[in-house]
Amino acid sequence: MLKAIASNIILIATTKLGREIQKVFTQPQEQKPVIVTEDMLQNLPDPVKRYLAYTGVVGKPMVQKVRLKQAGRIRKDATKPWMNFRASEYFSVSPPGFIWIAYMKFFGLPLIRVRDYYMEGRGNILVKALSLFTVADSGGEKMDQGAMMRYLNEMMWFPSALLGENISFEPIDTGSAKVTLRDSGKSVTATMYFDDEGKLTNFMAPRYRDIGNNMFELENWSTPIREYGEFEGLKLPIKGAGVWNLREDDLEYIDVKVTDLEYNPEGPY
Repeated sequence: MLKAIASNIILIATTKLGREIQKVFTQPQEQKPVIVTEDMLQNLPDPVKRYLAYTGVVGKPMVQKVRLKQAGRIRKDATKPWMNFRASEYFSVSPPGFIWIAYMKFFGLPLIRVRDYYMEGRGNILVKALSLFTVADSGGEKMDQGAMMRYLNEMMWFPSALLGENISFEPIDTGSAKVTLRDSGKSVTATMYFDDEGKLTNFMAPRYRDIGNNMFELENWSTPIREYGEFEGLKLPIKGAGVWNLREDDLEYIDVKVTDLEYNPEGPY
């Protein structure tokens, strides 16, 4: 009985999310795919140049679509328990967009679904119980900023996109640089940190935090990287955390690992 309920939940969710997922795959790309060359890295700040060389993007085509799977744990705040989740995520590079679908399990069943979305400059988070009953539905300008910042951060899983026309860099020092993403008449800026080898180690930025009831607070946000691995012939971050660097204390709210990643797939999982 329980397995049948779980199967129906997933079927209903897939049906309702289908149009949003397909939008990632069906919209035309604004930039044609090209092979990344050494010359394309020459005008970048030194730590960014070192990072892209470390990943191995040179000699490979610039990515247009991405799909990946994740597993991890998540919590709303320090007073709430950790919940295990599994997620799938789909990205479009040009124009930028993503959709993230995660299922939180209780008693072994995926009873909570979270859908985070960014497309055409707009962001939205939709949380449902049993994939039927709305628990939260957050949108607006502050949600747009938060979703756009998330997209900029997650470009670390398809780093050739950092060479796009909508990305610019500002040097800081030998181990860091500012990065700006522009889309739909808006922009977000963050600081990327790198080690001597070229690995991206952290990403820090002001980002609006959803505190419930469609209310937001601007907080410092960081995503320390804890492990690297290899997908699609590239050295990429595969494990890390999301942290709100609050005035009273740091709040680690997500611990995530990428378990599968594919470039330019024909469709969703």
